[in-house]
Amino acid sequence: MSHYHAVVWLDHSEAHVMHIAPDDVEKSIVHPARPHAHLHAKSGAVGSGRQAEDKTYYHAVVEALKGAQEILVVGPAQAKLHLIKHIHAHDHGLADKVVGVETIGHPSDAQIVAYARKYFVAKDRMLAQP
Repeated sequence: MSHYHAVVWLDHSEAHVMHIAPDDVEKSIVHPARPHAHLHAKSGAVGSGRQAEDKTYYHAVVEALKGAQEILVVGPAQAKLHLIKHIHAHDHGLADKVVGVETIGHPSDAQIVAYARKYFVAKDRMLAQP
């Protein structure tokens, strides 16, 4: 069952995808194929000191978002921006459905849903203004 609105909270270790209807929420959790490692560059070492982004993880998140017409992407750090870059590079049809990207910490799923509901109501009100 697909819903009009969806919110995804993600970091590099998991993504909580929630499709939201007025009286229902469908939740799923997506994990990367391999755990994210925090790498640190050593003096004189070759390379950026960063792990390459897990494209299969972001693809799985995109698959979990299918069916939504408006998507809010939230999270505490860079993973949400990496997801947006992935969407623009690989899933052009979904790019127009992303209506917001917000930085929030580590809330519960219920807090994420409440935040998203409030966000979508405010967005709809702003668009309805003449």
